[in-house]
Amino acid sequence: MSRYLTPSKVALLCLVSLYTEGVVPNASAVAVLSFLVSHILPVNTSVRSPATFSRDRDHAVAIEELEEVLSYHSSSIPGRSLWDLFLRKIWSLDCCDALETFFSEISSLVEKSREEQIEDRNNGIPPQTSGDKMLLSRGSPLGAFVRRCQLEFTRLQFQDSVKLWRGFIKYRLPTFHAWARRNPSAEHTAVDMNLAAIGADVSSPLGQAVYGNIGRDVEEEASISTKDVERLLEFQVGELQRVGGRVPDEVKSQLEYIISTGVTVPSLSHYLRFLDAWRAGDYPSAFDNLHRYFDYTMHNRDRSFYQYALLNLAILQADFGSHSEAVSAMQEAIAIARESHDMHCLNFCMSWMYHFGKAFPEEIKDVQNTGMLGSEKDGLAFLKAKAKETEMWGLFSTTQLSEAKLELQNGESLASVFENITKAAHLNVTKNLLTSVGPQLLLQSSLFTRVGLTHLALLHNEVLRECYVKEAPLEDYLKSTFLSCQLLSNSGSHKRAMARITDIPQHMLRSLRASQQWTFYAGLLKLQREIYRDNIAAVEHLFSQLKSIQLPEVDLTQHLSFLEIEFCIRKGDYRRAMDIIEDIAQSMQQENFDVYTQIRILCDKARILDKTGQPRRGFSLAMRASRLAYQSRVLSGLWEAIGVLSRVLLSLREFEAAEALMESIMPQVLEFEDRALTARSYSVLVDANMGMAGDHSPAAVVRKKQTPTAADAVKQQEYIARAVAYIDCAYGEYEKIEDLPGQCEMMAKKAMAMQLSGDPALANDYAAKYLDLKKQMATDSAS
Repeated sequence: MSRYLTPSKVALLCLVSLYTEGVVPNASAVAVLSFLVSHILPVNTSVRSPATFSRDRDHAVAIEELEEVLSYHSSSIPGRSLWDLFLRKIWSLDCCDALETFFSEISSLVEKSREEQIEDRNNGIPPQTSGDKMLLSRGSPLGAFVRRCQLEFTRLQFQDSVKLWRGFIKYRLPTFHAWARRNPSAEHTAVDMNLAAIGADVSSPLGQAVYGNIGRDVEEEASISTKDVERLLEFQVGELQRVGGRVPDEVKSQLEYIISTGVTVPSLSHYLRFLDAWRAGDYPSAFDNLHRYFDYTMHNRDRSFYQYALLNLAILQADFGSHSEAVSAMQEAIAIARESHDMHCLNFCMSWMYHFGKAFPEEIKDVQNTGMLGSEKDGLAFLKAKAKETEMWGLFSTTQLSEAKLELQNGESLASVFENITKAAHLNVTKNLLTSVGPQLLLQSSLFTRVGLTHLALLHNEVLRECYVKEAPLEDYLKSTFLSCQLLSNSGSHKRAMARITDIPQHMLRSLRASQQWTFYAGLLKLQREIYRDNIAAVEHLFSQLKSIQLPEVDLTQHLSFLEIEFCIRKGDYRRAMDIIEDIAQSMQQENFDVYTQIRILCDKARILDKTGQPRRGFSLAMRASRLAYQSRVLSGLWEAIGVLSRVLLSLREFEAAEALMESIMPQVLEFEDRALTARSYSVLVDANMGMAGDHSPAAVVRKKQTPTAADAVKQQEYIARAVAYIDCAYGEYEKIEDLPGQCEMMAKKAMAMQLSGDPALANDYAAKYLDLKKQMATDSAS
């Protein structure tokens, strides 16, 4: 197997030689040069889908590709296209000796170096002249390609040069009839001119001994070079590290096809197998291939890459669940990176330790006690300084986003959060950091959700899914899809949400981690819908399944816990709900603290206290939640907290205050587009108006030692009418999210309101509808 040269590169070299002869007109020069440069210096293109994968185009230039480019361009010679001249060029190499001569003379296409020119002048050799040909600059892409090809050919052993010649014969053989038809006066031989000179052909004993049945035999080894295999492996490793996932089946078959030819596969293949086994959850194979790769690397490169072996080992250990071993390996990687002054590795290790500490604060306490990392802000300041110093712009952008996320979780200034996000966005644009755009858009979506701008949150998720899905890591794409589905589900579009999350291509979910995340995300959406529909059997089944999926994301675990709290409150199991709240509160530490989580804990606890007949205790908790949400500008939490506070005021019979509070925030609640929150807010207004109507009833007026008047009766009917209007609004919101208990509650309240208004017929109708909804709930639970 050649290190660099392949038959396709010989063909490209012939095209370069043809270009230097000046036969390419100016109108065709751009097309020819673009084709050459695109294959000599391949750009880092985006990931191709499995359907468009092609074997030849990934490691070689097919002869059909050359024909497609050159046949449509005429040359400077009348009546001849560039394809005709190219055929004459490649078929002028009529024997192995001609190939040797071609490579020995190819250096004349490149300008001589300054030292060579001085030596020629001292030896009396006239300066190099181009004549009718143009000379390539030594530093140009074409000049470097020519020099590299000549150097690699001189390094070839004799048997390797013969293999290259056989491969070149096989490569150009499909064009034999086209060349013979265009050059009828030339001597035609499809294999070797030396055989034709002695009157022999390939079928003769001599031809069989030298070439065999070259028309049918496949010399695959000559068509693939070590450089091609390395390029393929480097591309696949880069894609796996960048976006996650596993190696596609087509690429696996390509690698197996290369290995089956008996070629020497670079050691990077072990690393590729390690990544694929890791994504698949096959940890024994992952450890085995990781050790193989770094044993080979250290054998050839001493200890210069030892810290990267420890880095990969730590990441693998963490994913496997051995957190203490992962921290130990990462500490050793940090120590070696500092010793060897490898700032890139050191910065990445410190960044990993920071994010690992956010996910698993208990595992990193010992490291923090040693003072290696310092506080969170100290760690981020260190990473920012080092990333800027070493010009690691990707890490610098990620650190800016981490700082913004930390400030958002701590409830600090929104202006500072927007400033850090803007700085990261500027870096992503100016430095073309496409992989950092995904985390930026995700953070912006979370920020707009917290400040109540749901439409902007959805817009940023759509931008990520439509414009940056190929560059964004797979984990960010899945998270963005889930967030958008969650917002759609909250707005009542359950079917759209489930359709969106099920439309994720299956080839993106081939890794174990991605499959688990997708299952968890889809399960959360289904669970929320079944809780609304009061399908107890389905809810308990989904809870048992989701709790068995152990994901390291704290926010997902907390989201599942809050859904369980909501389910327990609906069932009336307040003791279990309080236990879950206490567990969440005890698990919150400084490393994973989130002000929004604290607000939700206070709100749920206040709701439970209100429902268990302790509204005064709930009042203090609701006030704390409101104050905390207002100070940290978590507006979505503020509307929830004010709703809970209004509900507590209703229990304290402060109906006017509860109505005033809810009326003041209803425009913002409607803008937030959370149907459940909107329905609960309308329900509070219903109860407040019914409470005020009750205060103007004759019995209430008599209890106040006053005389009932006509104005009191008018006021009572006015409040009842307003309550009925709010009931319709609340019922519509509950219906959109398929909340059957909420619909039943509204129908019961409307029947009661109609009874109080003196309309028993309508009251009976609404009571019948209430019974129908109860039957529907029983049917759904049974199914």
